Amino acid sequence: MEMKAAKITPFLWFNNNAEEAVKFYTSVFPHSKVVMTTRYTAEGAEVSGMPKGSVMTVSFELQGQKFVALNGGPHFKFTEAVSFVVNCDSQQEIDYYWEKLSEGGDRKAQQCGWLKDKYGLSWQIVPSNLGELLSDPEPGKTANVMKALIRMKKLDVDALQKAKLNGQVEYPEFQN
Repeated sequence: MEMKAAKITPFLWFNNNAEEAVKFYTSVFPHSKVVMTTRYTAEGAEVSGMPKGSVMTVSFELQGQKFVALNGGPHFKFTEAVSFVVNCDSQQEIDYYWEKLSEGGDRKAQQCGWLKDKYGLSWQIVPSNLGELLSDPEPGKTANVMKALIRMKKLDVDALQKAKLNGQVEYPEFQN
């Protein structure tokens, strides 16, 4: 039996600011767009408690990845159990996404490349080669990278590479 590739779309539950969040996310990520907006009908409004005619869902794409945002009310909140990884090819990209996505977010939630944005959604802003840095056949090198990484909030690619190459793991500017 031949199976088609599954089409999986992350579905994000917001209280009542899905449209605002989508505008923010599509402004941060290049090659992104709003695809479609649906509104609550009288029937949907009655069941959900949301105003008739208000935004129900916003379908959007961030760099080709499809998402749907729902205004579903205050019943559910985002947790760190789910996050989105942004793989960056340079420190400049890491700095850009970190600055944009952390603006207005929970500063206490920033650790090891993780952050929470102003909507409570968790992101991991990491170098594209992080897996490579953390999987050296020599366990000591991997341990040195991890020692450096756990001292950082926003990840520093050069510091991680130095930790792998020469074991230098003291980076006081990154300590909490």
